[in-house]
Amino acid sequence: MLGHIVSIEDNTVIIDLDIDLKKEDNLLSHHAIMKDDKRSIIGEVVDIKNNQAYINLLGEIINDEFVFGVIRKPSFSSKVSLVSPDKINKIIGLDKYEEDKDLYIGESPIYDGVKLGVDIDLFFNSHFAVFGSTGSGKSCSVARIIQNLFSKKDPIPYRASIFLFDAYGEYHTAFSKLHEVVPQINFKTYTTNLGINDSELLRIPLWLLGVDDIALLLDADKHSQIPIIEKALKYVNLFANKDESVVKSKNDILARAILDILSSGRPAPQIRDQIFSVLTGYNTPELNLDTIIYQPGYSRPLKQCLLIDSSGKIRDMELVMNFMEGFLTEDYDLSLPDGTIMYTLNDLKDAFDFALISEGALKSDKIYDEANILKVRMHTLANSEVSAYFSYPEYVSKDSYIKKLLTADNGAKAQIINFNINYIDDRLAKNITKIYSKLLFDYAKGMEKRASLPFHIILEEAHRYVQNDNDKFLLGYNIFERITKEGRKYGVILGLISQRPSELSETSLSQCSNFLIFKMLHPTDVNYIKEMVPNITQEVVKRLRILQPGNCIAFGSAFKVPVLVRVDMPDPAPSSNSCEIGKMWFVNKK
Repeated sequence: MLGHIVSIEDNTVIIDLDIDLKKEDNLLSHHAIMKDDKRSIIGEVVDIKNNQAYINLLGEIINDEFVFGVIRKPSFSSKVSLVSPDKINKIIGLDKYEEDKDLYIGESPIYDGVKLGVDIDLFFNSHFAVFGSTGSGKSCSVARIIQNLFSKKDPIPYRASIFLFDAYGEYHTAFSKLHEVVPQINFKTYTTNLGINDSELLRIPLWLLGVDDIALLLDADKHSQIPIIEKALKYVNLFANKDESVVKSKNDILARAILDILSSGRPAPQIRDQIFSVLTGYNTPELNLDTIIYQPGYSRPLKQCLLIDSSGKIRDMELVMNFMEGFLTEDYDLSLPDGTIMYTLNDLKDAFDFALISEGALKSDKIYDEANILKVRMHTLANSEVSAYFSYPEYVSKDSYIKKLLTADNGAKAQIINFNINYIDDRLAKNITKIYSKLLFDYAKGMEKRASLPFHIILEEAHRYVQNDNDKFLLGYNIFERITKEGRKYGVILGLISQRPSELSETSLSQCSNFLIFKMLHPTDVNYIKEMVPNITQEVVKRLRILQPGNCIAFGSAFKVPVLVRVDMPDPAPSSNSCEIGKMWFVNKK
């Protein structure tokens, strides 16, 4: 017997202790059972002072099973004792470990020898979050949990598909040898390092991207820019055919733009300058400033037909208009790409140029400024090293591309697909994670049998990517928020690993069901977790500042109660060690 109940306040039971604390082990964080003739209620010792123990109520033992939540408080006549070691697994661990259902995650630092784990389905069928300050053990613990999952030999999680966006390139060492442990398990990595050849370069087929993806890639931030992007994609779909009809289409676009300028009613010098600007930047062999316009008895190049006479008018305006009308044609279809036609960044750059003309950007300074930003970014993208990530060597359909991502070098199924995005800036890294996440989500939505091939998208340093962005204003949604709200039904699950949860999207965080929280120090992050994470108690919040590295508080739908877990070190460990200043600074004098 620990003692007898003297007070019950809200969810806390206070007992006078009947034991000599000096002769007992520390009772804090241990679990107590309050038993009478009708009920067996479980609580956790959270405080001891003045020979009294304060016990927070957690749940009940019903039909020899622990059930979280207390409807009725214990009676004052209840006998209070510690939960026996052989019963503790019913409360904080796995009562009966089953290889095909359960996953070991660590040991209890409170109860010696008690191993802790989760039901695989309860943990991995919901979005989850792993939080902790730098050096608290997040990366090592994530690596260890995944190693434990893929070390199972009977049965084997062969159809698992984990897409890991590796912000620092840490996880290659942790997972690259899983194949040696279980031959059926395969790790595949893509790198953003343009200077190495030992890993496959991350490449995204440009023709699989839609309007939203291009808007993200070009950092569009105004609704008026979306029609430009749509028109450019329609044109690239047209221009990518590379046949004679392409020139006719370009001629039609140029002719319509010039006719708009000629009929704008602006002063003649402005009309002439705009036409010169258009045909200097964009032209075809058949329609340019040197194109010859024939008349009975003589001929002149187009630029001479734009001369202004003494009255301040373009004398041959009607002649030029009639000439342009000869290029008009309706013999082409403008539709958005459907992923069946291959094109390059240069094709898209060309299409953007013609889209600006077609949308009348030159007629409005405001439209021109907003559209020209996209053009400049498009040209910068096409002419930079970054273009390599969107240069795919051959045509591939969306289905084939996803299947290729999921296929290891040996032709078997890859279970872990690691994207090392350490070598690109945060802006591009964010856009690439969004593009891939949307690609996977759309693919999963299109499956004939819903959720038949689950995808887990794990984001290291998630606060860089899962933010309160402008996406909802511009596109009507944020892909990470959409996945957290809708992904479960399609089998697309998000895992957020972050040291700054306060910088994450509130919507995405609010949809997470399971949490592993390591040591947190920043008061903003601690308060944010307290406000945003469901079912977190004040006792859990108090512990966050004093956790040792590698220890976390785990709670959520996969856990019966919030539980303290000491996660084993991974073997091998990820490359996440801090810089060893002592070794770097000091050298032996010779």
